[in-house]
Amino acid sequence: MSVKIAASIEISPKQAVESGDLKGLFPQGTRVYITDVGTDSAETITSGSKRVSDFGYKPVPHFASRRLGTKKALEDRINMLSQEAGVTDVLVIGGGLEKPAGDFGSSIEVLETGFFDKYGIRSMGIAGHPEGSPDFNDEAAEEALKLKQAFAQRTDSEMRIVTQFGFDSAGFTRWADGLASSGIDLPVHLGVAGPAKLTTLVKFAAMCGVGNSIKFLKRRAGTISTLMSGFDPDEIVDPIERHALADPKCAIKQIHVFPFGGMKKSAEWLHQRGSWFA
Repeated sequence: MSVKIAASIEISPKQAVESGDLKGLFPQGTRVYITDVGTDSAETITSGSKRVSDFGYKPVPHFASRRLGTKKALEDRINMLSQEAGVTDVLVIGGGLEKPAGDFGSSIEVLETGFFDKYGIRSMGIAGHPEGSPDFNDEAAEEALKLKQAFAQRTDSEMRIVTQFGFDSAGFTRWADGLASSGIDLPVHLGVAGPAKLTTLVKFAAMCGVGNSIKFLKRRAGTISTLMSGFDPDEIVDPIERHALADPKCAIKQIHVFPFGGMKKSAEWLHQRGSWFA
């Protein structure tokens, strides 16, 4: 079997709490990100994180900064996740919204509270946007990454960039390779979509504002046969993987899978392609 780069996956809090398929679906130790779109309580996310941990995976709950409440609520949430679910790894993102719902307007403000370090959480992901973001321009995105890298160096945190999903493999690798020229040397986990119907992917791409990917999908959706057959993630992942494995200094270290077609289908694909070995 040829060498493959590793993969993580994300699921909803409801799936984490309720899914009967979760046990044994992923290899032990797999990073399983637990999303936060502002509709689930801290208690639900904690319960989901504990169940993920109990099955032998590493839970990585999201912290959507502009959707968080007060500083006290944030500390209580981190404390709960740490003490009750054994969380040692998180993803801290902006979280959309033009106006913050609480005390935090950006992810760096959340990081600089010092709460993660206080409760023993030293491993963390931050957001990357290879296709840009509707919320800020490329210069602001680069500056934000520099600030977070400086934070990681000050605090000795293990930080990585986890990107939005997309379908432009060449553009994604150019973006990752270009980080070094800006002085950013954090490892990159590139977001990719798992197997799904093209119509489903177009919907999610539009919601997330990934413009180049929407164009790619609409070109692919031009025939009924293509719509029926769905999307094969290998045509995006394979060139990314070849690029990453060809150069040990490449920033791309993993793929992060968005299972829009269902977590079972994505898990089966990752097992079949050899990204997961259990």
